[in-house]
Amino acid sequence: MATAAAGQPVVILGGFLITEEAYAAMADWIREHQGSEAHVIPVSRFDWMLTTWAFGWRRVLDRVHTQVQQLAAASPTRRVTLIGHSSGGVMLRLYLSADAFSGRCYGGAQFCNRLITLGSPHQAQRATPLRAMVDRCYPGAFSPDVDYVAVAGKLDLKSSIASAFSQRSAVGNYKRIAGQGSIDGDGLVPVDSALLTGAQHLVLDDTAHGGLFGNHWYGSPERVALWADQISR
Repeated sequence: MATAAAGQPVVILGGFLITEEAYAAMADWIREHQGSEAHVIPVSRFDWMLTTWAFGWRRVLDRVHTQVQQLAAASPTRRVTLIGHSSGGVMLRLYLSADAFSGRCYGGAQFCNRLITLGSPHQAQRATPLRAMVDRCYPGAFSPDVDYVAVAGKLDLKSSIASAFSQRSAVGNYKRIAGQGSIDGDGLVPVDSALLTGAQHLVLDDTAHGGLFGNHWYGSPERVALWADQISR
């Protein structure tokens, strides 16, 4: 198993259409309580819209690679911890590979020894073509030198934590991803979809996919405190 020392830098890649300021509280918590540098990759909504195509993924992963290389060079372990929320977690699985993708060979596993995914739709019956490619070509905890941690959220849609949006949309979201609506999930991604095969698994109760889906989500300080010990374990 990979070792991520205390103080190892952290790079955070957010989810589809979510911009970097949404992750500021997460990064601040990690800096204060883990003693690690924490950097959020800047991705605009326009950048996210381009990720329908491979060149859009490349634009985002190029930014990840630049930040990772800079931080790894100064890291006490020469490695960086990656955190990916939602679609960001799936994209980072591709980043770890040394295979050519859209004219790039990232080989992120050379620089990263831990990947933590938060509510990422790893397995889906109706995945986008690029997400399906990742799960087909790099199934499960694919890179042997990387420690994978998959965090899922379980949201009670009748609770005060769930937003009205979650209450209206969750069943349809679960059906699109998993083929059935009467299952547990974070309001968008079913638990089973977020639990990557071969990874360490952690399921958080009363946790929404994002701020749109509920009052407490993976990036809320009180929820970060429940999974962030995985950064340096």
